[in-house]
Amino acid sequence: MAQNLQKLIAETFLEMAEGVRSGSYGKRPKIALTGMGSELGEENSMEAAKMAAKEGIDVFYIGTLEAEGVTTVKVADDEEGHAKMEELLGSGEVDAAVTMHYPFPIGVSTVGRVITPAKGKEMFIATTTGTSSADRIEGMIKNAVYGIIAAKTCGVAEPTVGIINIDGARQTEKALKELAEGGYPINFAESGRSDGGCVMRGNDLLQGTPDVIVTDPLTGNVLIKMLAAYQTGGSYEAVGYGYGPGVGEGYDRIVMIISRASGAPVVAGAIRYAADLVKGKYFEVAAKEFAAVKKAGLDKILEARKAAAKPAAAAEEEVKAPPSEVVTGEIPGIEVMDLEDGVVALWKKGIYAESGMGCTGPIIRVNEANLEKARVILTEAGFIS
Repeated sequence: MAQNLQKLIAETFLEMAEGVRSGSYGKRPKIALTGMGSELGEENSMEAAKMAAKEGIDVFYIGTLEAEGVTTVKVADDEEGHAKMEELLGSGEVDAAVTMHYPFPIGVSTVGRVITPAKGKEMFIATTTGTSSADRIEGMIKNAVYGIIAAKTCGVAEPTVGIINIDGARQTEKALKELAEGGYPINFAESGRSDGGCVMRGNDLLQGTPDVIVTDPLTGNVLIKMLAAYQTGGSYEAVGYGYGPGVGEGYDRIVMIISRASGAPVVAGAIRYAADLVKGKYFEVAAKEFAAVKKAGLDKILEARKAAAKPAAAAEEEVKAPPSEVVTGEIPGIEVMDLEDGVVALWKKGIYAESGMGCTGPIIRVNEANLEKARVILTEAGFIS
């Protein structure tokens, strides 16, 4: 009796100590890991499970291997492993799962988490797999919200947000600034390059300028692979936390994605990332952010963007250019796909303009005397913000 009481007291104090360290006060996150299917062998997955288990996480390893400190759920193959993972998630026996592939529905995509090489700073990549929307720009707008949710859940109270300099960046920027004006707090990052702005360059990615970098999932997938595997020459991923959780409004599971080329440190990082989401009360944070962004007018902004879609070129009137003149004034911030339409919009107003490509992206060039007037026209037409 006395021995049992001493054991109970000892276990209680251990749980309290772990709670103080992690902030969870006794609740150890329960994370499932499917271990079969890795290009680096099942041993790689088990090594990751053991690493995470030493950090106060209850790891349920789904595979064939066993190790002290890890709960093994025996399965014969990868297919059976995924079925078991679904069962554990569905029953609530585990809080989250880490796996190498998963069929997320449209509207759900994953927010990766990396360690940037220049300064060793963490950065969230929104997003890296899955599809937030069938419309690319709408998807990037939603991805910004997904990234904010992941960052806040992991303890970044006011994450800064940057947009990678790719097609769609300016339209995404315009929509996000409308959201901010509508009352949804977005802390825009400032590029480290001399021209500043919240559209990020490659330098900003290496330095981790923003806490959250917004991109489309295909670009995000390439980015996270490179940032995770640059030290190994691409043979396997050695740094970071994996491709992250599937985030989407109403999505009720925490499923983390890793690659078949993810090394043990990255797989262990993904388990820690999952544990951070559990301890940070991910579902509560997500519900709060989705409610806030809707209140700020997200649905109206997305509908307005669709309504503003331009008619087919064949249906548009032919517009002739005004007499040419010297064009040394530059107007940045326009999408490359809208570049020629922007030029035509100025021609219609009697302003001679030419398209071009500056060091930070597409530009429209006009005479210095018409610079401010041209900016107003392009802003009113929705080409720039």
